Amino acid sequence: MGERYAEHSGYTAEAYFELMKKGVLDEDDRVELLDGVIVAEPPMDPPHASGIVRVACALRAAIGSRAVIREQMPLVVGADSVPEPDVAVLRGRIEDYDDIHPRSALLVVEVSDASLKQDRLSKSRIYAGAAVPEYWIVNLRQECVEVFRTPDAVARLYGERTTVGPGERVALLAFPDASVAVGDLLPRRSPVATDD
Repeated sequence: MGERYAEHSGYTAEAYFELMKKGVLDEDDRVELLDGVIVAEPPMDPPHASGIVRVACALRAAIGSRAVIREQMPLVVGADSVPEPDVAVLRGRIEDYDDIHPRSALLVVEVSDASLKQDRLSKSRIYAGAAVPEYWIVNLRQECVEVFRTPDAVARLYGERTTVGPGERVALLAFPDASVAVGDLLPRRSPVATDD
């Protein structure tokens, strides 16, 4: 991706997809559109990749086929925002999204380390503004899950934020009978080597 696109702001979702259609951006470019700005995503290290797989597996086990679970795919949440959440839980069936990108989600999850500040500030505002009812940040730094609920779409803020740690479970707002163990979402830490 050329730097000039990262610097330019004011893109609409339509213009962003047009850049992809024309080949200016391609599927290998790790970018997303956030509030009109094309933002490069940080490189994915093994814990981040493992976290995404763990979240998707845990959610599939918890809710089965009652919803669609997508990983790192476009979610059109406004005229100028097309994030690619690490995991999104969507209404309906897989075939509902054969011809269009989803425009809403029941739950969005970001696995976060280097992107923690952006996920807490920019992404939470974008998801709240789109009235996504529940947003989780799997915080790899503090080994916890930050749960955001009760979106105020006008203020672009979540009214409720709780932190859940290892040994605890998080129930899904959309499926109250389903929950996941926080420990199942977090990659295992490698033991620190000693000079003994």
